[in-house]
Amino acid sequence: MTISVSHLKKYYQVHKKEPGFMGSIKSLVSRKYESVKAVDDISFDIAAGELVGFIGPNGAGKTTTLKCLSGLLWPTQGSVSVLGYTPFERKTAFLKQIALVMGQKNQLWWDLPAAETFLLNKEIYEIADDEYKKTRNELVDLLEVEHLLKIQVRKLSLGERMKMELIAALIHSPKVLFLDEPTIGLDVVMQKKMRDFIQEYNELKKSTILLTSHYMEDVRQLARRVIIIDHGKILYDGKLDQLVKKFAKHKVLSVVLETYVPPDKLKEVGELVEYNFPRAVIRVPRNASNVAAAQLLQKFPVDDLNIEEPDIEDIIRDVFTLSSKH
Repeated sequence: MTISVSHLKKYYQVHKKEPGFMGSIKSLVSRKYESVKAVDDISFDIAAGELVGFIGPNGAGKTTTLKCLSGLLWPTQGSVSVLGYTPFERKTAFLKQIALVMGQKNQLWWDLPAAETFLLNKEIYEIADDEYKKTRNELVDLLEVEHLLKIQVRKLSLGERMKMELIAALIHSPKVLFLDEPTIGLDVVMQKKMRDFIQEYNELKKSTILLTSHYMEDVRQLARRVIIIDHGKILYDGKLDQLVKKFAKHKVLSVVLETYVPPDKLKEVGELVEYNFPRAVIRVPRNASNVAAAQLLQKFPVDDLNIEEPDIEDIIRDVFTLSSKH
């Protein structure tokens, strides 16, 4: 396996200070600490060439896990292997084969054109001239940024800067790529361009990619497999389409009516989620969807009827809700 994580734990000791001046004085004499379990006993494997979505709410442990995998953090317990290396040993041979891109952090020199950072990274990673030119040209073509290479980074838009950040991170052709919120803050058009690039790059280079994102469209388009994490624990690890079958307890009936029907009548079929005549959306138990559909067709003036799966976002929200109750 390219990435292997076994019983990984990362705990922090956090100082708890009472408010006010007296609280500050007390903390000088006696400090109280509590243990925060950022990552709490998780295990998973990722094969070469896989693109895996790593999703969870804020504070779930996603970024902490990526930092452990890239060697920025030392695990409290457990073992981590990436490309056969132990990440926190930070060996040069390991660092030359990975890249970590964080949507809210940048490595580009602010007052210089991005091309200068590319050259700097070329020297840091000891890339041969021919290989550097080939890789740079490939990335520039894929992202369509040739006209931006000589412009100061601070004069670029957020989306343009993010493209340059990706080139800087990929200039050494890493075998493993950790992407932490790569589309954060981008408009919908730029988000799609970034997703298209990540997909093309994965297919072209056969690189292993672990992607975190709050935008479900990123995960839906890019990842066949997802790992869901919350409160430092893995809730689900498997195919995205199997997630629906495992956690969706209901189906959605989307109905178009020929004539108006009072909402109370439609509520007899199931939970009326939305009603804006002539369209109604009714949620029913998964195992009763066929019966509910037949009831609609027999008792109501139905012009059109579809039985649909709930949105992935709704299913994942339900997963997090169940997790928070335990």
